[in-house]
Amino acid sequence: MAQLWGGRFQKATDEKVYAFNASIGFDQRLFHEDLRGSRAHVKMLAKQGILTEEERDQILVGLDGIEKDVEEGKLLITSQYEDVHSFVEANLIDRIGDVGKKLHTGRSRNDQVALDMRLFTRSRVEGTDGYLRELLITIQKIMKENTDTIMPGFTHLQKAQPVSLAHHMGAYFEMFKRDRLRMADIRERMNYCPLGSGALAGTTYPLDRNFTAEELGFDGPTANSMDGVSDRDYLIEYLSALSIIMMHLSRFSEEVILWNSNEYQFVEIDDAFSTGSSIMPQKKNPDIAELVRGKTGRVYGALMSLLTTMKGIPLAYNKDMQEDKEMSFDAMDTVDQCLDLFNGMLSTITFKKDRMRDSARHGFTNATDAADYLVKHGVPFRDAHGIVGQIVLYGIEEHKPIDDMSLEELHRFSPVFEEDIYTAISMETCVDTRNTVGAPGREAMADEIEKNELYLMHAPVLGQSM
Repeated sequence: MAQLWGGRFQKATDEKVYAFNASIGFDQRLFHEDLRGSRAHVKMLAKQGILTEEERDQILVGLDGIEKDVEEGKLLITSQYEDVHSFVEANLIDRIGDVGKKLHTGRSRNDQVALDMRLFTRSRVEGTDGYLRELLITIQKIMKENTDTIMPGFTHLQKAQPVSLAHHMGAYFEMFKRDRLRMADIRERMNYCPLGSGALAGTTYPLDRNFTAEELGFDGPTANSMDGVSDRDYLIEYLSALSIIMMHLSRFSEEVILWNSNEYQFVEIDDAFSTGSSIMPQKKNPDIAELVRGKTGRVYGALMSLLTTMKGIPLAYNKDMQEDKEMSFDAMDTVDQCLDLFNGMLSTITFKKDRMRDSARHGFTNATDAADYLVKHGVPFRDAHGIVGQIVLYGIEEHKPIDDMSLEELHRFSPVFEEDIYTAISMETCVDTRNTVGAPGREAMADEIEKNELYLMHAPVLGQSM
């Protein structure tokens, strides 16, 4: 059992205790971050005269060799080691001797793991931002192609007013755009380097924390050494943002599932993103959308787990904080996979435009516009509301949308109706005359799509400037 401590102990650790305490099974994912941090640290030690340049170079060569051998499968990260830090250091000492023991000068595992996790999380924030951007590109493409595609808008899952498919998709564009803004906020707030905080109280060595921070692409060092080793706010923020992303994906998935049903028939999901039934030959199931919806709870669980772990921990580092990794890693993997697969499904989906338009017509979504027509011809709104309600009831009984009723039929309810009622309540008129900012009208949507295009062109892609 390779450990970085033991001098104070006279008795070996119980094997069950060792296994319970060890983190190598999951923190080996921080291997490259650990090497990156160690390289920056040893360069700083040499710059400050704490190590010689020769010692620095020996350590760097040793670290490079460990990385190469692990990547080529010649060196395995096994449970022989307590954690990824002890794996790196033990192998370094085996390769270059006592000089390897100097790597840990002025550093604690507390600030080392805090750095590794921050580097790893920063990289994943940037990756999630990339997946979000790809999804926004897909949504924008659908919007541009469907400004004239009429569909019912819903409230309470009841058909309400006609909108365009572009407008409906635009709502999700706004959601995922906000998700990207959260990624940028998190990255900016977390981008400070904890290395040099030591165990909790810094160190007497003359470290140059600004050099280390710059070497690792941070905006500067953390301001307080106790906070540096015990802060997991950035990870909680990220898990919170991931939970919101999953909430958005789950809402979107729910609509895809509904739209794919026999009752709606608004979409056809590509065969590559569907599955069948082992017993019912006719089935084509929206499994990707259902799994995305189901995995949302898994991500919520990671957030609640870390919040609960952190809520009672006194300063500074405590072993409880080792529990920040497994569920966080799972949540990160889950969200990125869901974004990737959902985007693949959405980009290959077929929208049944005629079915959508007919659904809007037969759902009496132009009833509000019919009432507005009466109001514009002098009928008080409350009376107009009642008249059109009666027309809708008649249409339900006769299985006839309002715009299919003859003028004679409409006159049964009000003599105010004239031939121009059919233009006033056509699906196209109902949508295109709504042109206030954010509305589904063609002019408003053209402005919205143009703004989206500018956003996609100019919004910074996280991490590219590093």
